[in-house]
Amino acid sequence: MSRGQLVGYIRVSTEEQNTARQEQALADMHLDKTFIDKASGKDTDRPQLTAALAHLREGDTFIIYSMDRLSRSLNDLIGMVKSLTAKGIKVQFIKESLTFTGDNNPMANLMLGIMGSLAEWERSVIRERQLAGIAIAKAKGVYKGRKKALSADEQTELKALALGGANKSDLAKQFSISRQTLYSYLS
Repeated sequence: MSRGQLVGYIRVSTEEQNTARQEQALADMHLDKTFIDKASGKDTDRPQLTAALAHLREGDTFIIYSMDRLSRSLNDLIGMVKSLTAKGIKVQFIKESLTFTGDNNPMANLMLGIMGSLAEWERSVIRERQLAGIAIAKAKGVYKGRKKALSADEQTELKALALGGANKSDLAKQFSISRQTLYSYLS
C-alpha cells in the first residue's frame, strides 16, 4: 500500500508579509502539494485552507509550520485537528514538534490545548494593541481608517450590477471582495 500525500499549509496574515521562513522550514519535507494563504488566522474562512482541507485524503499527512499558522482560535484549532485525525489524516506541526494521529495521546492533547490557548491569547493581545494605537491616532487626528476595497467607479458599477439582478456571490468574486464587504457597499 502506498503512503498518502504530504500536504503543506503556509499562512501569513497580510499580502505584505513574507512566507519564506515557513517555506524554508517545510522545504526538507518533500511535500507533494503546498497551499499558501495570505489571510488572518482569526477564523477558518481562508481560500487555500479550504482547498487544502478538500484535497486531503485518508493516509495523508497535513504539515503546518506552527499551530498559530493553522488557527489563532483554540476551538477552531482543536476542531480541525480532531476532524482531520478522525478521517485518518495525520496533522504535523514543525515548530512545536508535534504530530497528531487521533490516537488520543494525553500529552499531545495537553500540548494542543496549551499551544492553541497561547495562539488565541497572542491574537487578542495584538488586537488590543492595535485598538489602542488606533485610539491614539484618532485623538491626534491622523487616523485615516482602512483603505476602501473598491474605488468610487467600482462601487457604482457594483451597485448597478446588483440592481440589475446579478448573483451576489458572483459579484463578490468578480470584484475580489467578501460577501460581507459586498453587502456593506450595497447598504
